[in-house]
Amino acid sequence: MSHLLIVDDEANTLASLSLAFRLAGHQTTLADSAQRALECVRTQVFDLILSDVVMPDKDGIALLEEIRGLGISTPVIMVSGQATVDMAVRATKLGALDFLEKPLSTDRLLLALDNALKLTRLEAENRELRQRVGRHEIVWKSDAMRRVMTQVERVASGESRVCILGETGTGKELIARAVHEKSHRRGGPFITLNCAAVPQELIESELFGHEKGSFTGATSRQLGKFEQAHGGTLFLDEIGDMPAVMQAKFLRVLEEGEIERIGSSSTVRVDVRVVVATHRNLEEQVRAGSFRQDLFHRVYVIPVQLPPLRDRKGDIPVLVEHLAAQISQQNGWRVRGFTSGALQALEGYSWPGNVRELRNAVERALLLAEGDVDEEAVRLCLPHSREAGAATGTLAARMDAFEKETILQELKRQQYNMTETARALGLERSHLYKKCAQAGIEVESLRKGQ
Repeated sequence: MSHLLIVDDEANTLASLSLAFRLAGHQTTLADSAQRALECVRTQVFDLILSDVVMPDKDGIALLEEIRGLGISTPVIMVSGQATVDMAVRATKLGALDFLEKPLSTDRLLLALDNALKLTRLEAENRELRQRVGRHEIVWKSDAMRRVMTQVERVASGESRVCILGETGTGKELIARAVHEKSHRRGGPFITLNCAAVPQELIESELFGHEKGSFTGATSRQLGKFEQAHGGTLFLDEIGDMPAVMQAKFLRVLEEGEIERIGSSSTVRVDVRVVVATHRNLEEQVRAGSFRQDLFHRVYVIPVQLPPLRDRKGDIPVLVEHLAAQISQQNGWRVRGFTSGALQALEGYSWPGNVRELRNAVERALLLAEGDVDEEAVRLCLPHSREAGAATGTLAARMDAFEKETILQELKRQQYNMTETARALGLERSHLYKKCAQAGIEVESLRKGQ
């Protein structure tokens, strides 16, 4: 069922259009002026707007211009009994999907609506398809991953909240995307936010959005992740790193299904399925008082545990084949294979950085090898051999080894405090997290073992 906003200054027209759309199975909201329509789009999310052109306070063209100025991309169909070519051209330039002349037949109106909704759905599916191709395919062969994928199939069909657990680099976002793509929300957006990578002072704006002028630097209205995900799925990675002050606000959204942008006194209803992930032990965080117990019960409904790569080494050959093809395509390289010795060397390593670390190693090996990747090329890419045989490693390999060692030393000096380590190294906190992930540095494990 689609939610439509109908804008017209004539009460009879509003009533007849609303009845026609409701009989066709759509939900309608009515606005008898452009000003009322603006109030509606500020507080609700619509699938389509149908607006008259000639209205007393502000015409439909000016309304469309203001809607676009607010950053709202909802499809708009314009209707007029006094249409001119100039009106139609202006409306089209502003992004109107169609321009209909009064009097309207119900069949013509419903056909235009159906075409507009199909077009927007097709555009959304194309965006998703472009995102999915190659980058988001889940490759597996092991029994451990078979159990995970069976669970994904079961949970995807419902609306229950899913909490994906696993070490850094195991592919938690891929599993969240699989839940979305196998659900009835697959035609809607899939929006992501890494709670650990956003500065504490910006996370509220990222999630809920803000109005123009609501704080220094807010030069325009910005929709938050919840509104962007309306009708689809919002994936919050590293939920265990969400600041305490945000946990209470996030809980309220889960309970009430509405958000409030920074700088606004109005609420906006959102229809979003929330999937979260973390490498932390949330139950321990609850006991330690760093994660709210009531929020834990809201997000920890269906836990999905992802095995680390060291526990699914049977997947390494198929992962390597997939990653090598993907990397080669992205760089315009000839696709090359890995010898049995190379695969054995890869299977013999513990992979603390999991699949993410494997991808980096595959890319380095492809750069080092002349033909098919052999055992020697692989061993030059693994951490222990880079440090032991630096004299034969490439410059990039030596620099990677030096960077990893520098980060590890500073982490230890700062007692594994990521904020202080980032400051000491002159990095943004989010940049340090990325570098740790790329180097296979598992900070939480190091912190526990200190």
